[in-house]
Amino acid sequence: MRRYRVFGICTALLVVPVGAVRAQDADRSPVLQAMKQELSRSLQVLNEQPTPPYYLSYEVMELHSAGASGSFGTLIYSGEDRRRQLDIDLRVGDYAMDNTHPVRGRGRRFGRRYAFVQIPLSDDSDAIRSVLWFHTDQRYKRAVEQLTRVKTNVQVTVEQEDRSDDFSREVPETYTEAPLRIAVDRGAWEEKVRQYTAPFAGYGDIYHASASIGAMARTRWFVDSDGAEIQTSQTHYRLTLSAVTKADDGMELPRYESFFALTPEGLPGDEAVLEAVERMIGDLQALRSAPIVEPYTGPAILSGRASGVFFHEVFGHRIEGHRQKSEEEGQTFKKKVNEKVLPEAFSVFFDPTLDRLGTTDLVGSYRYDNQGVRARRVDVIEAGVFKRFLMSRSPIEGFPNSNGHGRRQPGYAPVARQSNLVVEVSESVSRADLKEMLIAQLKRENKPFGLFFEDIQGGFTITGRTIPNAFNVLPIMVYRITPDGQEELVRGVDLIGTPLTAFSQIAAADSETGVFNGICGAESGGVPVSAVSPGILISQIEVQKKEKSQARPPVLPPPFEDRQ
Repeated sequence: MRRYRVFGICTALLVVPVGAVRAQDADRSPVLQAMKQELSRSLQVLNEQPTPPYYLSYEVMELHSAGASGSFGTLIYSGEDRRRQLDIDLRVGDYAMDNTHPVRGRGRRFGRRYAFVQIPLSDDSDAIRSVLWFHTDQRYKRAVEQLTRVKTNVQVTVEQEDRSDDFSREVPETYTEAPLRIAVDRGAWEEKVRQYTAPFAGYGDIYHASASIGAMARTRWFVDSDGAEIQTSQTHYRLTLSAVTKADDGMELPRYESFFALTPEGLPGDEAVLEAVERMIGDLQALRSAPIVEPYTGPAILSGRASGVFFHEVFGHRIEGHRQKSEEEGQTFKKKVNEKVLPEAFSVFFDPTLDRLGTTDLVGSYRYDNQGVRARRVDVIEAGVFKRFLMSRSPIEGFPNSNGHGRRQPGYAPVARQSNLVVEVSESVSRADLKEMLIAQLKRENKPFGLFFEDIQGGFTITGRTIPNAFNVLPIMVYRITPDGQEELVRGVDLIGTPLTAFSQIAAADSETGVFNGICGAESGGVPVSAVSPGILISQIEVQKKEKSQARPPVLPPPFEDRQ
């Protein structure tokens, strides 16, 4: 199950002094030098063993974060953290078959971890190399044992359908940029979260309300036995607003707003944030009295944000390369290369080098993936025709090399993952015309209503073979559209379906592009992703009833009502 959660964001006025301070000295860090020295020494020694490694890489990520959180006008957290995390990829065997080869017949292993450990924050070369030495030794011994199990398993299981190599040969990259630093005034942030959450305290039927402000600097160092030496750095700023109410029937009704930027200058100011708070309060009050929609099939419009998550769940996870090799996966699009899968007007690409769309920053951007491969644009659907998969250094038939999408959260084995998904259309209509197209279909089919999914909180999908290969997009703001054009806020539905059926029902797109920035969780942990899409008309969707709590609303009134 892949979960797609809202990624928080922060406003430009929340950072004092403004800006991320880039170090003046762009020379290679002592961390990179220590990693390079220990990698060379480890290979020299281990190459004398009966089973030498054919590949070794070290990746160290330094995370420097600061943040503050508030609830109902009070401060609940303020803090700062800095840590360095090490990942090791050591392989024995050869490119064709090594110790990472799947051992089949033992069930699916979700979130398999590699060697991962904290390393010193100081730039002391001996201290860093000592940690690398100890964990490289452990990883080598484990890899030799794994290779023995792999060879045994190959002898007792049927021949694999995809016989491509376990690891690809790539051109080693060399790149260095100066580390970025975050400079923040947490005192100012603390006042902001109080200010942003205070309006919620005036409503006794809002049971949870919070604001979280944070900044993160990520600096990565990567070296491998191929000769790659990479040092990159990136900052993220975020502000997340969250509030929840409950209907009389027990249904919990959430409302979220989030903002994201790579620099403080890309974030909204106080006035915009407070406007979002008031909008959330109004929506929550309206949702409490909104009617419930029963399970339904019929036409629907998805806003750009909702459509982006739809494409992420329905399509994006199913074209990640490693899923085409695993025989536990559904492999929905494996045999559809060069086949038409969307209307001719639709194209889809992934581009981690794209860090902004218009005035909106994209969280799924990076220069190099977690296997040291340069990021690049990958056109996966061209004029409706499916062309290629997202690839890590795990080859599949017909796609022997990475295209820069080997990604992971520290501590997990990298696999092919999404970055910035962008849906483009060569022919579009206005939002009003898209609504008219929906109404015309309602009249033709004598349907009582269609649906408009305006905002969503995320979604998840299932890509394997054992249980139904399906998706679930979790909407927040949904409107019922009747044949006379009236719109009514409704609640209680989730958008569900199966991938090929849902994809075949996409009929048209509007000219209003939306962006969803989020954190996607899968086998290699949580990674930042973006989804960019216009609004779309789907000729037939299915909705099911949303999960509902059986607990009543609070019996006691909130204490602050006594002061009103």
